[in-house]
Amino acid sequence: MTSSKQFTRRRLVSCLFPMLVLLVSGCSLHRNKPFSVILLPDTQNYSEKFPDTYLSQTQWIRDSAEDLNTRFVIHLGDIVQTASHEHEWKLADRAHRILDDAVPYSLTVGNHDMEHDGDRLSRKTTLYEKYFPPSRFEEHDWYGPHMGDSNVNNACFFEAAGMKFMVLSLEFAPSRETLQWADEIVNAHKDKGVILATHYYMRPEGRPDDKRPYGLDGLGPEELFQSFVRKHNNIFMVVSGHVLGVHHQTSLNDAGQPVHEILCDYQGEANGGDGWLQILRFVPKEETIYVQCYSPTLDGERPHPRHSYPLPFSRKRLSDK
Repeated sequence: MTSSKQFTRRRLVSCLFPMLVLLVSGCSLHRNKPFSVILLPDTQNYSEKFPDTYLSQTQWIRDSAEDLNTRFVIHLGDIVQTASHEHEWKLADRAHRILDDAVPYSLTVGNHDMEHDGDRLSRKTTLYEKYFPPSRFEEHDWYGPHMGDSNVNNACFFEAAGMKFMVLSLEFAPSRETLQWADEIVNAHKDKGVILATHYYMRPEGRPDDKRPYGLDGLGPEELFQSFVRKHNNIFMVVSGHVLGVHHQTSLNDAGQPVHEILCDYQGEANGGDGWLQILRFVPKEETIYVQCYSPTLDGERPHPRHSYPLPFSRKRLSDK
């Protein structure tokens, strides 16, 4: 005759087993759930002449965030056309307030976001710091360290599908002092897959070997790759704008691992860019990132392989260490 204790154990196991199956199944679904990162390229023309396009982009990002499981938004720089025109910054501020408390995002400073000292480009970013200072983001746990008292160079974090990521945003033509700071940040977060965002890194024909872009005492794209990107195995992607056009290529770092490099800039097209942006759709089960070109203002896609294409990624390389 079965004892009451044996019966109780069997009954407990029979109750817990379905719950355990559901838990394991739920964890598997969570780790395989696709997610998205949005690239928001040069908005300078929208800030100057086409404000409704900028607003429609960020509103669409907010409205589609749940369906796309959007984990982060990366602005690629040249937020405004003229750094000293405050009305353009007010429009940018209005557009990004749509994302505040809805979707994590970062901004990269482009050359148009820097002030001129006479005829020379300087690193002054007075109005950028007024509208997008560290204090705007510091209450969010996804906002990480920033260099000095400024938000020009910063790091942000997000997690998705059992993987940890850092988005590192660096100024246009980063100075060597900036790279020293960036080295420390990347080394301190070796458990994160790093997406580096910097305004100028690629041209449609590839990564150029420009020296001292726009006369600034900073690194051009090729030197940035050689002295920084290739040395860090956790940097798996570099995204940029600045030069009209699109391009993607894959380089190898010093560990022999791939680094996907993406140029995305539509500012020279009709109506200042027609709202085109790119969606990086991570599908963990396939270990594939599907890059998709989409315009919220046109509600259209560009399936051409220069604009929409797959990129492989390694879960093992990006998963929890």
